[in-house]
Amino acid sequence: MRLRLSAADRADLERRLSLRVDGASGALALGQLARAERTPEPQPIVHKDLKPVVYVFGDLAGERESPVYALATLNQKLDALALPSGARVARYAVEAPETSDLPALKWDGEWQITYEVFRDLGLAFAVVLVLIAILVIGWFQSFTVPLAILLPIPLSLIGILPGHFFFGAFFTATSMIGFIAGAGIIVRNSIILVDFIELKLRQGMPLPEAVVEAGAVRFRPMLLTAAAVVVGSLVILFDPIFQGLAISLMMGEVAATFLSRMAVPVVYFLIARKGRAASLRQEGLAPAIAS
Repeated sequence: MRLRLSAADRADLERRLSLRVDGASGALALGQLARAERTPEPQPIVHKDLKPVVYVFGDLAGERESPVYALATLNQKLDALALPSGARVARYAVEAPETSDLPALKWDGEWQITYEVFRDLGLAFAVVLVLIAILVIGWFQSFTVPLAILLPIPLSLIGILPGHFFFGAFFTATSMIGFIAGAGIIVRNSIILVDFIELKLRQGMPLPEAVVEAGAVRFRPMLLTAAAVVVGSLVILFDPIFQGLAISLMMGEVAATFLSRMAVPVVYFLIARKGRAASLRQEGLAPAIAS
C-alpha cells in the first residue's frame, strides 16, 4: 500500500515540512527531522550526429499556424542578439553546423520539412517549366512564342496572394502545390489562344484581327475551364489542411483566365509582328500579318 499527499499538499514545501509524525518522544514535524535544500537537477547530455545539442521545443497555435511566418518573426528578434564576442548566432535550415566550437541554432522539426517541401517543389516547378517550353518550341517552331504562353503563370499570383489574404489563410505547402497544378491548366488556355491565332493566320486573316478574334472566341472554353476548377475546389475550400490548395486553384485560375485573355494575344501580337514576320512572309502570308 502506497500513501500519497494530495496534489495541493505536495506542491507546497512548507506543508510537507509541517506534516507531523509520531516518534518516541511524541509527535514531531518533518521540518524538525530533515532539512530541505533546493539544488539544480543535473541535465542530461544529448548528442545528435556526434555533436552536443540542447533542444528547445515549441508548437504553433492561434493566429500564426504556419512555421514560415513564426520563424520570420523569431529571426528578426534573433538578429538583435549577439554573443559576448559580438558575433551573431549562426542559423541553419537543413544542414547541421560543421563545428560545435561556436553556438549555432538549427531550425528543425516541422520547419525543416516545410523548407524541404518548398525547395523540392520549386525545383520541380522549374523543371516542369523548362519541359513545357521545350514542347511549345517544338510544336510552334519558335523560341519566342513560349514567352506568350508561359506569361499567365506569374499572373496567377495576382489572384493567389490576395485570395489568401481575403480568406485569412497562410501560404503553405499545399498552396504551392495548387500554384503548380494550376499552372498546367493556365498553360493549356494559352496554347488554345495561340493555336487559334496561328490557325487564322494560315487561313489568311490579318494578324490584328486574328488576335482579337482569338480572345473573343476562345474566351468561352477558358471561362468554362475556370468555372469547373472553382466548383471542384469548393469541396476542400474549408478544409484546414487543403484550404491553401483550393485557394490557389480557384483564385489563380480566375485571375489568370481574365488576365491571359488580354495579355497572351497582345504579347503574341508583339512577338509575331517583330520576330515571326519574316518566317510568315516566306510562307506567303506577308499580307496577312500587315497591320
